[in-house]
Amino acid sequence: MTAGLPRVAVVGYPNVGKSTLVNRLSGTREAVVHEQPGVTRDRKEVEAEWGGHRFLLVDTGGVDAADRDELAREVQRHAREALAGAQAIVLCVDARTGVRPGDDELAAELRRATVPVVVAANKIDAPAQIPNAAEFHRLGLGEPVPVSAAHGLGTGDLLDRVVEALQRDGAGRTNDDEDRDEIRLAVIGRPNVGKSSLVNAFLGEERVIVSERAGTTRDAIDTRLEVDGRPVLLVDTAGLRRRGKVAGTVDWYAQLRSERAAERADVAIVVCDAFQGLTSEDLRVAELAMVKGCATVIAMNKWDIARADLDDVKERVAARLRLRPEVLTTSATTGRGIRRLLARALDLGERVSVRISTPELNRFLSDLQATRQPPAVRGRRLKLLYMTQYATRPPRFAVQISDRSRLTRDYGFFLENRLRERYGLQGIPLLIEYRGRQAARRRAESGAAR
Repeated sequence: MTAGLPRVAVVGYPNVGKSTLVNRLSGTREAVVHEQPGVTRDRKEVEAEWGGHRFLLVDTGGVDAADRDELAREVQRHAREALAGAQAIVLCVDARTGVRPGDDELAAELRRATVPVVVAANKIDAPAQIPNAAEFHRLGLGEPVPVSAAHGLGTGDLLDRVVEALQRDGAGRTNDDEDRDEIRLAVIGRPNVGKSSLVNAFLGEERVIVSERAGTTRDAIDTRLEVDGRPVLLVDTAGLRRRGKVAGTVDWYAQLRSERAAERADVAIVVCDAFQGLTSEDLRVAELAMVKGCATVIAMNKWDIARADLDDVKERVAARLRLRPEVLTTSATTGRGIRRLLARALDLGERVSVRISTPELNRFLSDLQATRQPPAVRGRRLKLLYMTQYATRPPRFAVQISDRSRLTRDYGFFLENRLRERYGLQGIPLLIEYRGRQAARRRAESGAAR
């Protein structure tokens, strides 16, 4: 685990506006916000910047010591772990309701903290309400900052106090710090297939909450780590369902976060439940990853209690998924296959940036036609003339052909599959553009005219 940017934990009683405040301070919409209390469960890190200083805001679940529910206790434990790893703390309180017993209990705990604490008196939505913040002096944590996470009032003052606190703690970072070229891995899949358990197995610690209750994870949880010297951003996501089943609920927002996590990832680890076997919903999730442009690997988790036939799973994956992703077996409980899965995902993350030389691609074209000639269409046979790669992430290729109207779908798939096999591109999205001689001539003439 790397130190990374300094962390600022945002904590407080449930439903005081912590996630809204994190979104406002970071200028993003990363944290799920809903009027229903208790939406945030895991701790989520969101990067923020103020006055040239970069840091991570850690959104946490609400801390209510009186709530004895098992899941609530897990949320509180994770919030306290966020406090333990923070270089500064923001205690968010609700200025509309005033000081509550839960605020007093948490403040008593924070007064023993060894890092600076800033009190954010939230829901001050008009200048006339600013005096309401004065009540929170009694918490004994210094001058409260009146803010409105919803409207932005006072957030600049709060950010000034946060940066000042980080500088006092010696943890300030500026934009001059070296940027890290991270490989971004998104762990996606249906609900309750073991995504969070797999993330914890990668990390070697209970970083995200695991529960038998489906839908425990509601956010895309970013965690930074280092594997053999390579920086990695690991993203645990909420379970993906069909959108029609979650419309109008908190889970709908979680669904959007999961899809956006796939969009910004280099590699998607699609987790399936080996006890249930590969389902059509698993294949749909893998297709979503392909559409989002992710390299993909299939992880059949819970293999220690598996009922699935691995050969059958591989055949179905090859028949349905154009990317031809590799299928690996794992068990987050026993640790089986964890290192191999992580190594394969990181290898895919590097391969999406690989560039193949033009001479090598033209040797590939020659060998391909020697193995299987293109079919004759209307009495004339297609000729593959030239091939080059013009982009990466994902790899994009251009193939010069004699006549595009003679290219058949089957031969196009044949070329793509052989390209994957020859250069180890299984599971990586490819874009192959076929250009006929006539189109090339028109482009050349247009360029000359300009």
